[in-house]
Amino acid sequence: MFSENRLKEKRLQKGYSQAQMAKWMGISRTAYHHWESGKTKPNQANLLLLSQILSVPKTYFESEHSIVSNFLQLNTSNKLLAEEYVEDLLLGQQRLEENVLSLFPIQVKADIALSAGPGNSFFDEFETETVYSDQDWDGFDVATWIKGDSMEPTYQSGQVALIRESGFDYDGAVYAIVWNEEVFIKKVYLEEDGFRLVSLNKDYQDRLAPFEDQPKIVGKIIGHFMPVIGN
Repeated sequence: MFSENRLKEKRLQKGYSQAQMAKWMGISRTAYHHWESGKTKPNQANLLLLSQILSVPKTYFESEHSIVSNFLQLNTSNKLLAEEYVEDLLLGQQRLEENVLSLFPIQVKADIALSAGPGNSFFDEFETETVYSDQDWDGFDVATWIKGDSMEPTYQSGQVALIRESGFDYDGAVYAIVWNEEVFIKKVYLEEDGFRLVSLNKDYQDRLAPFEDQPKIVGKIIGHFMPVIGN
Protein backbone atom coordinates (compact mmCIF):
# COMPACT_ATOMS: atom_id res chain seq x y z
CA MET A 1 0.00 0.00 0.00
CA PHE A 2 1.42 3.39 -1.00
CA SER A 3 2.60 5.52 1.93
CA GLU A 4 2.32 9.24 1.36
CA ASN A 5 4.20 9.83 4.63
CA ARG A 6 7.29 7.96 3.43
CA LEU A 7 7.30 10.00 0.21
CA LYS A 8 7.11 13.28 2.11
CA GLU A 9 9.77 12.24 4.64
CA LYS A 10 12.26 11.23 1.93
CA ARG A 11 11.62 14.43 -0.06
CA LEU A 12 12.30 16.55 3.03
CA GLN A 13 15.44 14.54 3.79
CA LYS A 14 16.68 15.35 0.31
CA GLY A 15 15.81 19.02 0.76
CA TYR A 16 13.54 19.14 -2.29
CA SER A 17 10.40 21.25 -2.57
CA GLN A 18 7.08 19.99 -3.90
CA ALA A 19 7.47 22.38 -6.84
CA GLN A 20 10.85 20.86 -7.73
CA MET A 21 9.49 17.33 -7.49
CA ALA A 22 6.52 18.21 -9.69
CA LYS A 23 8.81 19.78 -12.31
CA TRP A 24 11.10 16.75 -12.44
CA MET A 25 8.09 14.43 -12.59
CA GLY A 26 6.51 16.46 -15.41
CA ILE A 27 3.26 17.01 -13.50
CA SER A 28 1.53 19.92 -11.82
CA ARG A 29 2.39 20.89 -8.26
CA THR A 30 -1.24 20.22 -7.30
CA ALA A 31 -1.04 16.68 -8.66
CA TYR A 32 2.12 16.04 -6.66
CA HIS A 33 0.59 17.59 -3.54
CA HIS A 34 -2.32 15.15 -3.83
CA TRP A 35 0.15 12.27 -3.57
CA GLU A 36 1.60 13.57 -0.31
CA SER A 37 -1.84 14.40 1.10
CA GLY A 38 -3.18 10.92 0.31
CA LYS A 39 -5.88 12.14 -2.06
CA THR A 40 -4.43 10.20 -5.00
CA LYS A 41 -1.70 7.61 -5.56
CA PRO A 42 1.04 7.55 -8.21
CA ASN A 43 0.85 4.83 -10.84
CA GLN A 44 3.63 2.30 -11.38
CA ALA A 45 5.46 4.49 -13.91
CA ASN A 46 5.44 7.46 -11.54
CA LEU A 47 6.55 5.26 -8.63
CA LEU A 48 9.57 4.21 -10.66
CA LEU A 49 10.42 7.83 -11.49
CA LEU A 50 10.01 8.86 -7.85
CA SER A 51 12.40 6.11 -6.77
CA GLN A 52 14.97 7.31 -9.29
CA ILE A 53 14.70 10.98 -8.24
CA LEU A 54 14.91 10.15 -4.52
CA SER A 55 17.47 7.31 -4.96
CA VAL A 56 15.41 4.64 -3.19
CA PRO A 57 13.95 1.28 -4.25
CA LYS A 58 10.48 1.47 -5.73
CA THR A 59 9.20 -0.59 -2.80
CA TYR A 60 10.37 2.15 -0.43
CA PHE A 61 7.04 3.94 -0.80
CA GLU A 62 5.05 0.92 0.37
CA SER A 63 3.88 1.21 3.97
CA GLU A 64 5.08 -2.37 4.55
CA HIS A 65 8.62 -1.48 3.48
CA SER A 66 9.58 0.06 6.81
CA ILE A 67 8.37 -3.04 8.67
CA VAL A 68 10.42 -5.35 6.50
CA SER A 69 13.44 -3.03 6.60
CA ASN A 70 13.34 -2.79 10.38
CA PHE A 71 12.88 -6.54 10.75
CA LEU A 72 15.95 -7.27 8.64
CA GLN A 73 18.05 -5.07 10.93
CA LEU A 74 17.14 -7.11 14.02
CA ASN A 75 19.52 -9.69 15.43
CA THR A 76 18.53 -13.35 15.37
CA SER A 77 16.99 -13.50 18.85
CA ASN A 78 14.94 -10.34 18.29
CA LYS A 79 13.76 -11.64 14.93
CA LEU A 80 12.42 -14.72 16.71
CA LEU A 81 10.65 -12.52 19.26
CA ALA A 82 9.16 -10.39 16.48
CA GLU A 83 7.94 -13.45 14.59
CA GLU A 84 6.29 -14.86 17.73
CA TYR A 85 4.61 -11.53 18.46
CA VAL A 86 3.27 -11.21 14.92
CA GLU A 87 1.99 -14.80 14.99
CA ASP A 88 0.18 -14.11 18.29
CA LEU A 89 -1.38 -10.97 16.80
CA LEU A 90 -2.52 -12.88 13.72
CA LEU A 91 -3.96 -15.74 15.77
CA GLY A 92 -5.89 -13.31 17.96
CA GLN A 93 -7.22 -11.52 14.89
CA GLN A 94 -8.35 -14.80 13.31
CA ARG A 95 -10.13 -15.87 16.49
CA LEU A 96 -11.88 -12.53 16.69
CA GLU A 97 -13.00 -12.79 13.06
CA GLU A 98 -14.32 -16.31 13.66
CA ASN A 99 -16.46 -15.04 16.54
CA VAL A 100 -17.98 -12.17 14.58
CA LEU A 101 -21.73 -12.76 14.39
CA SER A 102 -23.43 -12.06 11.08
CA LEU A 103 -26.71 -10.25 11.64
CA PHE A 104 -29.61 -9.96 9.20
CA PRO A 105 -32.15 -7.12 9.35
CA ILE A 106 -35.87 -7.91 9.53
CA GLN A 107 -38.62 -5.31 9.13
CA VAL A 108 -41.28 -5.96 11.80
CA LYS A 109 -44.78 -4.52 11.71
CA ALA A 110 -45.21 -2.37 14.81
CA ASP A 111 -48.43 -2.47 16.87
CA ILE A 112 -50.19 -4.35 14.09
CA ALA A 113 -52.63 -5.97 16.53
CA LEU A 114 -54.08 -2.54 17.23
CA SER A 115 -54.50 -1.67 13.56
CA ALA A 116 -55.39 -4.73 11.53
CA GLY A 117 -59.08 -5.47 10.96
CA PRO A 118 -60.69 -8.40 9.14
CA GLY A 119 -60.71 -6.46 5.89
CA ASN A 120 -57.09 -5.33 6.04
CA SER A 121 -54.05 -6.88 4.47
CA PHE A 122 -50.73 -7.17 6.23
CA PHE A 123 -49.31 -5.47 3.14
CA ASP A 124 -51.25 -2.28 3.98
CA GLU A 125 -49.33 0.68 5.36
CA PHE A 126 -48.19 -0.02 8.90
CA GLU A 127 -45.21 1.42 10.71
CA THR A 128 -42.23 -0.89 10.84
CA GLU A 129 -39.15 -1.22 12.99
CA THR A 130 -35.91 -2.99 12.21
CA VAL A 131 -34.64 -5.85 14.34
CA TYR A 132 -31.82 -8.30 13.69
CA SER A 133 -31.60 -12.07 13.52
CA ASP A 134 -28.52 -14.28 13.49
CA GLN A 135 -30.24 -16.36 10.79
CA ASP A 136 -30.93 -15.31 7.21
CA TRP A 137 -34.67 -15.99 6.84
CA ASP A 138 -36.50 -16.15 3.53
CA GLY A 139 -39.89 -17.25 2.22
CA PHE A 140 -41.93 -15.02 4.53
CA ASP A 141 -44.12 -12.07 3.62
CA VAL A 142 -44.68 -10.35 6.96
CA ALA A 143 -42.96 -10.22 10.34
CA THR A 144 -44.77 -9.20 13.51
CA TRP A 145 -44.28 -9.38 17.26
CA ILE A 146 -45.50 -12.25 19.43
CA LYS A 147 -47.22 -10.94 22.55
CA GLY A 148 -48.41 -12.98 25.52
CA ASP A 149 -47.67 -16.50 26.75
CA SER A 150 -50.52 -18.51 25.24
CA MET A 151 -48.21 -20.24 22.73
CA GLU A 152 -45.38 -21.00 25.11
CA PRO A 153 -43.07 -22.79 25.32
CA THR A 154 -42.59 -22.85 21.52
CA TYR A 155 -43.57 -19.26 20.73
CA GLN A 156 -42.43 -16.83 23.39
CA SER A 157 -43.51 -13.28 24.08
CA GLY A 158 -41.01 -10.83 22.62
CA GLN A 159 -40.11 -13.07 19.71
CA VAL A 160 -40.77 -12.19 16.08
CA ALA A 161 -43.16 -14.38 14.05
CA LEU A 162 -42.52 -14.79 10.32
CA ILE A 163 -45.70 -15.18 8.30
CA ARG A 164 -46.22 -16.44 4.76
CA GLU A 165 -49.52 -15.06 3.46
CA SER A 166 -51.96 -17.84 2.64
CA GLY A 167 -55.44 -19.12 3.27
CA PHE A 168 -56.35 -22.03 5.50
CA ASP A 169 -54.46 -25.17 4.40
CA TYR A 170 -55.00 -27.86 7.00
CA ASP A 171 -56.00 -28.46 10.62
CA GLY A 172 -53.40 -28.04 13.31
CA ALA A 173 -51.03 -25.70 11.50
CA VAL A 174 -50.01 -22.51 13.31
CA TYR A 175 -51.51 -19.45 11.66
CA ALA A 176 -51.82 -15.73 12.19
CA ILE A 177 -55.53 -15.02 12.22
CA VAL A 178 -57.36 -11.71 12.54
CA TRP A 179 -60.51 -11.86 14.66
CA ASN A 180 -62.41 -8.93 16.16
CA GLU A 181 -59.62 -6.54 15.17
CA GLU A 182 -56.98 -8.53 17.02
CA VAL A 183 -54.23 -10.72 15.60
CA PHE A 184 -53.83 -14.17 17.14
CA ILE A 185 -51.11 -16.73 16.60
CA LYS A 186 -52.74 -20.10 17.23
CA LYS A 187 -53.07 -23.64 16.05
CA VAL A 188 -56.20 -23.47 13.91
CA TYR A 189 -58.83 -26.13 13.21
CA LEU A 190 -61.72 -25.77 10.79
CA GLU A 191 -65.10 -26.34 12.48
CA GLU A 192 -68.61 -26.21 11.04
CA ASP A 193 -69.34 -22.80 12.56
CA GLY A 194 -65.89 -21.19 12.50
CA PHE A 195 -62.22 -21.62 13.31
CA ARG A 196 -61.20 -23.24 16.59
CA LEU A 197 -58.14 -21.50 18.02
CA VAL A 198 -55.92 -23.73 20.14
CA SER A 199 -53.12 -22.52 22.41
CA LEU A 200 -49.99 -24.54 23.16
CA ASN A 201 -50.05 -23.34 26.76
CA LYS A 202 -52.46 -25.68 28.54
CA ASP A 203 -53.54 -22.88 30.88
CA TYR A 204 -55.56 -21.41 28.02
CA GLN A 205 -58.84 -22.83 26.76
CA ASP A 206 -59.74 -23.24 23.11
CA ARG A 207 -61.71 -20.40 21.53
CA LEU A 208 -64.10 -20.44 18.57
CA ALA A 209 -63.90 -17.62 16.05
CA PRO A 210 -67.35 -17.88 14.40
CA PHE A 211 -67.62 -17.26 10.66
CA GLU A 212 -70.24 -14.59 11.33
CA ASP A 213 -67.43 -12.46 12.84
CA GLN A 214 -65.52 -12.79 9.55
CA PRO A 215 -62.24 -14.07 10.98
CA LYS A 216 -59.43 -13.91 8.44
CA ILE A 217 -56.47 -16.24 8.06
CA VAL A 218 -53.52 -13.99 7.36
CA GLY A 219 -51.00 -16.73 6.79
CA LYS A 220 -48.99 -19.60 8.16
CA ILE A 221 -46.20 -19.13 10.70
CA ILE A 222 -43.06 -20.43 9.00
CA GLY A 223 -40.50 -19.31 11.57
CA HIS A 224 -39.88 -17.35 14.73
CA PHE A 225 -36.85 -15.94 16.54
CA MET A 226 -35.76 -13.77 19.43
CA PRO A 227 -34.14 -10.63 18.03
CA VAL A 228 -30.45 -10.20 18.67
CA ILE A 229 -31.00 -6.43 18.61
CA GLY A 230 -34.41 -4.90 19.04
CA ASN A 231 -37.27 -4.75 21.45
